Amino acid sequence: MFKYLQEDIKSVFHRDPAARTTLEVLTNYPGLHAIWVHRISHRLWHWGLKWLARSLSTVTRFLTGIEIHPGAKLGRRVFIDHGMGVVIGETAIIGNDVTLYHGVTLGGTSWKAGKRHPTLDDGVVVGAGAKVLGPITMGKGAKVGSNSVVVKDVPENATVVGIPGRIILSTAESLDTQNGKRAKIAKKYGFDAYAVAVDNPDPVANAMGMLLEHVHLMDNKIQEMCNVIQSMGGDVCTDSLPKMDMEEFAATGLDPQKNVSGDDDDSSN
Repeated sequence: MFKYLQEDIKSVFHRDPAARTTLEVLTNYPGLHAIWVHRISHRLWHWGLKWLARSLSTVTRFLTGIEIHPGAKLGRRVFIDHGMGVVIGETAIIGNDVTLYHGVTLGGTSWKAGKRHPTLDDGVVVGAGAKVLGPITMGKGAKVGSNSVVVKDVPENATVVGIPGRIILSTAESLDTQNGKRAKIAKKYGFDAYAVAVDNPDPVANAMGMLLEHVHLMDNKIQEMCNVIQSMGGDVCTDSLPKMDMEEFAATGLDPQKNVSGDDDDSSN
């Protein structure tokens, strides 16, 4: 029992830089209080003392703002940060080292008995206000963006955002490959796309990155087509691309010339 308490306290220090002392963690982290009381109510639930278990859960909700059904299964080192508004349903299963932020709901989508709440594997992180609904499974290391609504299974190490939730990043390995490829394309076009940031799961940035890849692919295909036509005696693709008119950018407040020559200006200082 005390071993689990020590693990829980250490997990707070690992995941919350605002935690300073053990006394502070013991007295000011309602997420820990809710989990500790849940372990008692969970045992009462399986001992057949269901009314007492539910009553204890209700009192805990009143004191912490966190509702965990006594039937839910929680692993070790689960951390509920801030906690207010968190709801965890009866058949939810949470693995080890899972992090939940305030306003998270692990809810059901059916009134039928049986498994109707999600399963979160080890290392899952669910952002503030997110809803994970139904008997779905989130793979190890998966992440859910704030205020997202997830209703389908999520593979390991994936990042999900939006309503309904959609996967924007898969494994870390594929992410590194993707960002490396986009960085090379961006360098070629003189465009520092903010979609190439490794730690940026912004869907708009991701869309910009995909658009950049598409432009690069089309450019290569057109060049190949021109080469074939020229080898057959055709006279195409001999003109240079038109230059951008600076006046076209006046209304936008952007200075493309500055973006292109910015490195030279910096190097002269």
